[in-house]
Amino acid sequence: MNLVLRLLDGELAILQLAPDATTPAWLNFSAMPLVSVTHTADELSVVCPLSEVPGGMTCEAGWRAFVVEGKQDLSAVGILSSILSPLARAGISIFSISTFDTDYILVRTGVLEKASSVLREHFQLLK
Repeated sequence: MNLVLRLLDGELAILQLAPDATTPAWLNFSAMPLVSVTHTADELSVVCPLSEVPGGMTCEAGWRAFVVEGKQDLSAVGILSSILSPLARAGISIFSISTFDTDYILVRTGVLEKASSVLREHFQLLK
């Protein structure tokens, strides 16, 4: 698989809100590098730049994101597996987000260099 990954700029935060919460009014959907909101019966999860999170909010800070470059076909098999397997073998935990077009793999900033090194062994890695 000839995947190209790119490291996005900026530190991200992950927030978990109550399942009956509404999308926070403070959330700026134009914020870069990405904003993601997922609602399930059990929670409302938000991923956004740490700089966008208001003071006093509880969040998991310290994440960076790699994006799979280009549009990925929804019928493609094994894209995430091919990325996550080497990271798992290296003991690196991830948080992933998939969109209609592509996938994002978030790693903690403390293991960013190690994750980059592992991914560089298997894929073209852009900065």
